Amino acid sequence: MNIPESNLPRVVIVGGGFAGINLAKTLANKNLQVVLIDKHNYHTFQPLLYQVSSSGLEPDSIAYPLRKIIKKHKTSFFRLAEVNEIQPEQKKIKTSIGDLTYDYLVLATGTKTNFFGNNEIESNSMPMKTVPQALNIRSLILQNFEKAAIANTKEEREAYLNFVIVGGGPTGVELAGAIAELKNNILPRDYQDLNANDMHIHLLEGSTRVLPPMSEHASEKAERFLKTLGVNVHCNTQVTDYDGLEVSTNTDLQLKSETLIWAAGVTGAPVDGLNASALVERANRYKVNEFNQVEGYDNIFAIGDIAQMTSEDYPKGHPQVAQPAIQQGNLLGKNLLRLINKKPMKPFVYNDKGSMATIGRNKAVVDLKAFKFGGFFAWFIWMFVHLMSLVGFRNRVIVFFNWTYNYINFDKAARLIIRPFKR
Repeated sequence: MNIPESNLPRVVIVGGGFAGINLAKTLANKNLQVVLIDKHNYHTFQPLLYQVSSSGLEPDSIAYPLRKIIKKHKTSFFRLAEVNEIQPEQKKIKTSIGDLTYDYLVLATGTKTNFFGNNEIESNSMPMKTVPQALNIRSLILQNFEKAAIANTKEEREAYLNFVIVGGGPTGVELAGAIAELKNNILPRDYQDLNANDMHIHLLEGSTRVLPPMSEHASEKAERFLKTLGVNVHCNTQVTDYDGLEVSTNTDLQLKSETLIWAAGVTGAPVDGLNASALVERANRYKVNEFNQVEGYDNIFAIGDIAQMTSEDYPKGHPQVAQPAIQQGNLLGKNLLRLINKKPMKPFVYNDKGSMATIGRNKAVVDLKAFKFGGFFAWFIWMFVHLMSLVGFRNRVIVFFNWTYNYINFDKAARLIIRPFKR
């Protein structure tokens, strides 16, 4: 892998998500060698992936080169590779580009889409966890508009203009709102030979309400906002099968759609090699203690979505969102320095700063410890927080101008089929 030999302790970080990059930043230019490994050469700001999918932003607005993050870190290195196996006895990892030894290994591999074992749904639906997947969804939506314009029958046209989103969490709710704005603002102007009333967006949620992780107040407001935009919300509805056209559910609801977007859950993305007892079986997350050490290992850590740290307040681990990952990455960096200097580590305590979701123009919900509110002010807060959380000044500027342009013109400027999608 061509990593220089050094007398400094070597920390290998697997994964360039929120947890991994914040750990790398905390360890910058300290008395150790840091190797960051990821199968992509960029960090993805996942909370805004849905805007790439719905033509609101170009992908380079929410992606940032990992090498640029560490370019001023004199003893930090990046390698583009996939980690295939951990060999803890040899303190070594096996990757797609070679082997590498470590003194401390940090797993920040995040999650992948969970299809709950349904191969048919996995083969025919559209996941949205990565930039390429978001671009696939964008292309498919726009291609379906084009196909609907030349469809010979009403049934064929309706299948192209029916969009089914499975999962009423923040991702599903935000994407449903964004596609509804395509219907309300873009379709009537760009596709005058189509009737916008023929386009239908269906949001399917298996539990009793949308946004299950948030308060009932937020759920009620979000559902009201969605219905105002024209989204059909179906709670207590689970998809049992999808063959690429027919959507089968556990209720009487039957839908025909060429586009089913799967946002119904995630599962951990562990690396082979550690003891089976170190994994929480159903969640595929590593069991970690209050210092983020993987159970059974002193020099292997897990942070972010892949880590499950249980406590009285979080019996199933912390929520798999950005804030726990950021906070764990920052603290683990300080703890590794303490460990190397033979000082006691500090336990992780999650500072819950609240949760939020946007449903479209001037519509969002925010849950804070003391306040719960929705509407324009919540939408403004959502925009400010996400804008400031983006990595890189350039990305903040581009996203700000895109949002300003979209707001003034009721437009989504990224309506380009750059890479046509084929199943």
